Amino acid sequence: MGRDITAEFSALFADRIRLPTRIEELRRAYRNTTPFPHVVIDDLFSPAILDSVLEEMAGLDDSKWLLVESPPHERIRRMRSAVELGAAGSQLVSLLHGASFLYLLSEITGIWQLLPDPYLQGAGYASMKRGDFFNVHSDRNVAYDTGLSRRLAMIVFLNKSWDPNYNGQLELWNDDGTRCDVSVQPDYNRTVIFEVADPNYHGVPTPIACPEDRSRQSFIVYYHTVGNAGKSVVTPRSSRFAPSFYREDPRLRTFAREVTPPVLLRAAKRLVRFCVPALRRPS
Repeated sequence: MGRDITAEFSALFADRIRLPTRIEELRRAYRNTTPFPHVVIDDLFSPAILDSVLEEMAGLDDSKWLLVESPPHERIRRMRSAVELGAAGSQLVSLLHGASFLYLLSEITGIWQLLPDPYLQGAGYASMKRGDFFNVHSDRNVAYDTGLSRRLAMIVFLNKSWDPNYNGQLELWNDDGTRCDVSVQPDYNRTVIFEVADPNYHGVPTPIACPEDRSRQSFIVYYHTVGNAGKSVVTPRSSRFAPSFYREDPRLRTFAREVTPPVLLRAAKRLVRFCVPALRRPS
């Protein structure tokens, strides 16, 4: 009999990670999807780990957060520094940066020799409050200081009982940035892994509409390699926003939402959730 790598990884992670389907199926899902390689995995992590992370996140005071505001492109909140992590966040990072998890990512994506970023630059705890947004963009292609090539992004959503009407869906767009092909509801313990490449447009372009006492929460991690596609040196570039005119000013989206009857908005969102396979749990 051949090796059962799914069982081997399950044994390695014990009760910290639960693979909902075989690794071969996750690999096919990642490689054979549009608009670019990605996979959505539900209930990957132990709730005990994520609940501790949520509790720690709630205890961070305002001085631990950095508001990234660059009108009209983005308004988001990021953890100011990796040193802000407490015991729960450090435990999660230890798991995500460990050799076993790196090998798991490589088995799914086909990208080998992955390297983590212990400084969590642009990563770690992330929060979006009412009115926040992140227009459709392509990620920077290198790490901030090391020159390593960014290859994968991973987002672990931490939102319990998140109403779709709060917005906050992660949108994956086509190559010319003119059409959303996939919309992912940011539900608790839903993990999205996607390739960082040019253009691979994605974002959260519709302003968050949750109550004032809530926020869209997630934990973000980037993975790197030395060079890319056989090139040891990659020309660095920062995030690149999609050029479509109507996304140049998020107020246009807000205006469209305000003048569209609620019944039509709800119908459109139901249609998207029905049609987009990324919103269904992996089989």
